[in-house]
Amino acid sequence: MTLKQQLVEDMKTAMRAGDKPRLGVIRLMLAAIKQHEVDERVEQTDAMVLATLEKMLKQRRDSIQQYSAAGREDLAEVERAEMRVIEGYLPPKLDDAEIDALITAAIAATGASSPRDMGKVVGAVKVQAAGRADMAAVSARIKARLAE
Repeated sequence: MTLKQQLVEDMKTAMRAGDKPRLGVIRLMLAAIKQHEVDERVEQTDAMVLATLEKMLKQRRDSIQQYSAAGREDLAEVERAEMRVIEGYLPPKLDDAEIDALITAAIAATGASSPRDMGKVVGAVKVQAAGRADMAAVSARIKARLAE
């Protein structure tokens, strides 16, 4: 079962259970996926769906930061609840040791030796860590490793 099919099934389950908050988030995810399908005129693969969900998570993180800065913890909590639902559909996150191993392997594979080569390393790591790590944090770690 693809991730998109799983979302449709979970939407039906949430409708039957009367779980309106979860249903709303699942509908938002399906709408974003459908929008990408219409824009790109292609059927979404699991990798594309994961990219869409990652983008939605990033939007939620930004919103939480802005709401917290404005003192609107009620709205920030709504965004946190949405994040928890979205994260349920993403693969398990990589731990620090796994990320370091990916970075080491990517540096060796690309022959990177200076911060100028960062793009190559990020590209290599992104393929393997897609949806499983915060790429902003990974990029910072790569930059630090290449600056040594």
